[in-house]
Amino acid sequence: MKKRFNITGVCFPEQHYMADTTAMYARILEMIEQGDYFTINRPRQYGKTTALFQLEAALNQKAEYLVIRMSFESLGEAAFKDENSFCQVFLDELRFKAGLSTNTHLTEALGQAQPFDLTFRTLSHYLTRVIQSLNKKLVLMIDEVDKSSNNQLFLHFLGMLRDKYLERSQQATFHSIILTGVHDVKSLKLKLRPDEERKYNSPWNIAADFEVEMSFSPVEIRPMLETYATDNQVQVDAAAVAERLFYYTSGYPFLVSKLCKIVAEKLLPAKPEKSWATEEVDQAANMLVRESNVNFDELIKNIRNNPDLYQLIERMLIEGIDFSFDPYADAINLGLIYGIFSKDNFRLAIHNRIYREVIYNYLSANAEHYSPVAGRDSADSFLLPGHRFNVPKALLKFQELMKAEYSKKERDFLERQGRLVFLAFLKPILNGHGHAFKEPQISEEKRLDILITYYQHQYVIELKLWRGQQAHENGLNQLTDYLDRLGLQEGALLIFDHQEQKQWKAEELSWNGKQIFAVWA
Repeated sequence: MKKRFNITGVCFPEQHYMADTTAMYARILEMIEQGDYFTINRPRQYGKTTALFQLEAALNQKAEYLVIRMSFESLGEAAFKDENSFCQVFLDELRFKAGLSTNTHLTEALGQAQPFDLTFRTLSHYLTRVIQSLNKKLVLMIDEVDKSSNNQLFLHFLGMLRDKYLERSQQATFHSIILTGVHDVKSLKLKLRPDEERKYNSPWNIAADFEVEMSFSPVEIRPMLETYATDNQVQVDAAAVAERLFYYTSGYPFLVSKLCKIVAEKLLPAKPEKSWATEEVDQAANMLVRESNVNFDELIKNIRNNPDLYQLIERMLIEGIDFSFDPYADAINLGLIYGIFSKDNFRLAIHNRIYREVIYNYLSANAEHYSPVAGRDSADSFLLPGHRFNVPKALLKFQELMKAEYSKKERDFLERQGRLVFLAFLKPILNGHGHAFKEPQISEEKRLDILITYYQHQYVIELKLWRGQQAHENGLNQLTDYLDRLGLQEGALLIFDHQEQKQWKAEELSWNGKQIFAVWA
């Protein structure tokens, strides 16, 4: 079977191109060998289930271990009818999983007579006898545990496991337990009675902190690319491509594999020469942020369904407000759980550039419907010979529209969300020809650099708030530094001036050897 890049379900080394996560698994196996109980809580499509499969395979190579892996996703509602039902369904699942393995000793041990009246107490005693008879280190892995985490029976089950862990010097129990899910069962808000307010209450406080990094680093991505290149006779600048993949994804496993899949299956087959460089990653990123997929649907759903999270993201991206990183703040914690946020030098940031673009697109698409300046010109009117983009014309047109609408009832909206209005204005102009990636800059001017790819050309438009002449000059220095890094000689500046006496002007200036076209709006 020919290998491929996989974005659905479990990844298997013999079927799929996979990052080299040897170091990651070594750290997790060390936790298991130490007898830790822990939770792997990561966002959707972050490799949790694949990790369980790989860990199970690794442990099965060790004579002293036995592994049972199950998922709570398939238990069904009947399992939570009462205590007896839950214990019986759990035991049935243990026996079924043991029967799938080649270890007859484990199957026989689980086949011994069980208590007639199953309770968590009698289940605990039964498990002790089973594990005593094995003379092996039994590891229990349970996937999708947060599917049942708001159920009181689930809490009792965790409490039973905790009590056995605390008494492990006196009675046989599981050597190690791994629970996986989006949420961390140590800190879930659980509703214990219908009339109670949701509150923190978890008996899983014996779990060790899971601090293993599951994002892919460029070093881990590179071997996957090299294997692909060898298998398919493709020239790949593996080091540069790995860095570029990380640049867009920050190592989010689904996004890394998705970009690779787009390049391998859509871009390379259309190229006469079979070579993969950073340009293909850029093209794949432009394609990805325009598409709809389950991962992006989940991302937008989580933002839309949580007003506090939506407001925080809007203030970050649209108003340019810089927030400190506080994982205990409710909205920030929720964004971390869903993989939307990350920490950047103790400041709050969107996890990766792809997500930032998808969120911007979502917000600006909504803005198009009520923006007074969106969608008034055809894309072709800004096209120059050689497939170049007429940046000055676009900025002057935006200024004209802003000036015409500024005194109307939309004034407050334009002042608060001017950057979003510009993105809504820009989106239909670039549609079909290019894309604008946003690079937020933390500074006194609350800058936002827009890197436009238009056909094969690149342009930079810096958006900022007017904060006075000194801040303006500091911003020009930063813009020219950014142009240097990109190897560009020209850049543009769009300044939102919210003074009572607004400046409606445009000027061309030379700064640090670069040509800058500046427009005040």
